Amino acid sequence: MEHTILEERHELVTGRIREILTDNPVPVRYRDYFLDQAKFLMAAEAIFQKAVKNAGECSVTEDALSKRSMDECIADHEAMYAGIRDHYDTSWQNPEMAAAQLGDAARILCFLAAELRSGIAYVFEGRLLEWTILLELFAEVYSCFLEEPADLQEAQQTIYWHFHDYTQLFIDTQVNNLVCPKDNFFTDIIMHADLNDLTYLYRYGLPVSENELQTAAFLNQMSEDEIQAMADTYTEGYRIGFEVTGKDLSKKKTVSIHYCIGFERMLRAAIKNFEKIGLEPTIAREPSSSFGGIGAKRGAYSTSVNRQYEYDHREDRALYFDKAFLENRLTCLENAYQEREKEAREHGGPAVLEVFGEAPFSPEAKQTAIRFTEAQQKLSVYQMSRAGEITNRFIPGEERSFTIIAYPIPEIAADPGVEISNTAYRKRFEEIFAETVKINTLDYKTYQRIQQCIIDVLDTAKTVEIKGTNGNETDLCVKVHPLTDPEKQTAFENCVADVNIPVGEVFTSPVLEGTNGVLHVSEVFLNGLKFVDLKMQFTDGFVTSYSCGNFEDPREGEKYIRENVLMHHDTLPMGEFAIGTNTTAYRMGREYGITHKLPILIAEKTGPHFAVGDTCYSHAEDTAVYNPDGKEIIARDNTVSLKRKENLQEAYFNCHTDITIPFDELGSITAAAQDGTRQDVIRDGRFVIPGTEELNLPLTASE
Repeated sequence: MEHTILEERHELVTGRIREILTDNPVPVRYRDYFLDQAKFLMAAEAIFQKAVKNAGECSVTEDALSKRSMDECIADHEAMYAGIRDHYDTSWQNPEMAAAQLGDAARILCFLAAELRSGIAYVFEGRLLEWTILLELFAEVYSCFLEEPADLQEAQQTIYWHFHDYTQLFIDTQVNNLVCPKDNFFTDIIMHADLNDLTYLYRYGLPVSENELQTAAFLNQMSEDEIQAMADTYTEGYRIGFEVTGKDLSKKKTVSIHYCIGFERMLRAAIKNFEKIGLEPTIAREPSSSFGGIGAKRGAYSTSVNRQYEYDHREDRALYFDKAFLENRLTCLENAYQEREKEAREHGGPAVLEVFGEAPFSPEAKQTAIRFTEAQQKLSVYQMSRAGEITNRFIPGEERSFTIIAYPIPEIAADPGVEISNTAYRKRFEEIFAETVKINTLDYKTYQRIQQCIIDVLDTAKTVEIKGTNGNETDLCVKVHPLTDPEKQTAFENCVADVNIPVGEVFTSPVLEGTNGVLHVSEVFLNGLKFVDLKMQFTDGFVTSYSCGNFEDPREGEKYIRENVLMHHDTLPMGEFAIGTNTTAYRMGREYGITHKLPILIAEKTGPHFAVGDTCYSHAEDTAVYNPDGKEIIARDNTVSLKRKENLQEAYFNCHTDITIPFDELGSITAAAQDGTRQDVIRDGRFVIPGTEELNLPLTASE
């Protein structure tokens, strides 16, 4: 077969990099760095050659990579990930190591060392173009260091123009993976791999730990009925989400699946379920490049190989992120959607399978890590807003839905400081998994009835007062939307297990004006990060000050919150106030000592919670929503979301983070009516409204 121009480019650049291994004339200071990167790239190239063997003649699950022995799989895996996993402190990806060894070139070369790891995805998927241009990027930057002093400005420009010139390629791939199901790499693995042979996990090119191996082995031991029941809960939640909101599922052709590898047996059954209701899966890969944001757990992903590495590099795109790049990126996004307009209209939204149980992580804040400037933070906020607007134009929020469910991974069985046998470890994990399945399938009708008792009281309120206890300093007054026709209207949604599994909350979008006070939680995990003594002051519904006890320097704490909760915004509104009612989940957390490991999806059901950011009805406020009793939920807007009628960019923040107060830190929740009467919903951490007594049984059992 004749060589294409792309194949010739690939041969030329790999030949150039191989030369570095034997002839590396860069100044001594940089020599080890470039030698190490060249070794990594050539190890990846060897894997790439296995991936493309017989390309075009058979499916991805039949190529040379899928035929490797377990020993070969592990050897390839170690070559790709062992350095970041086991030797990060002394690796070139560590900003502190780079700063100590590379001087003024540290930012550029540390960035490049991390960016080159995005090539692992290209290698395992056999993506010749992306792999070739990444190798060319390395070779071009290398050429900037051949003389002393190194041309750092040229190296910086090389990186900038790489991402600028290939933005359309990266965006096309992103949008295509979202809305186009054809020839999907991940669907093929799920549906055709031999799931009893765990080498299939290494076919992804993602990090594989005991979490993934043990999860897959555990699911393989489950009966077909058990697997089908899990899949049914997941897919029915998605289907019912369309039904209860009055959206037409028959117009949709695709569903975007997000999952942690190891759950393929359940996903195979789920995909078959989706096919029965006319939906094909689309699956992307967890972002591995600075372009998509390192560490974002979406698409097909695995548990983190090193969370400090991901934290250190989460803002790496700051190296090339400016207004011109941003505007080009937004133009490319619009172009990509226009080319796939029909597919976008037929896309139904995400079906998310989350996992939880990783050891708590509180990052080290490194001054040497690449971070956004203040101007770049504002550009990032603008990008989120504009990208959300473009996406919503082609995949309208009022026409799509979602579902989300969570399961534990084996790591949840670990008890720090306590050694247990492998048998006991497996038993503990299996018990927690079984409890989670139970929580995910609780009788929604029981909760629907009990929650209606709570809503009947809350609907009489002008404000709801929330006070902490046992050292919790929460003292909040939340303003409730007034009802003009209480016989037909309600301010709170009776949320049962449809899109948001498990069952168990009533929620509203507060009136911002008149919502004031302090929110305090002694310990909480948000977006995978630990926060200690998190405090937020609200004034007329907006965050006006904040702090946490994670760092000795209070300024570092403020920065930590601004980056990871406020998502670089100067402030955010309270987009949601809710009362979680799933006391069974709360009991499970206490009984197994895993409360701190529960994901927000479950944790938010275990006490009152407050979301900062957009409302729960973001981009779908004009779609009427009704409770099971037939009343319309009228609290879908606030004064921020209403700005969409004049300026869409000012109406949304494109983030929504729930912060939960556990029952043992909750003093009271009281509904205060317009006429001055008051009625407790919760007192001393217990539900006190008649008809809610059943919710207290798990709380008593957890003491």
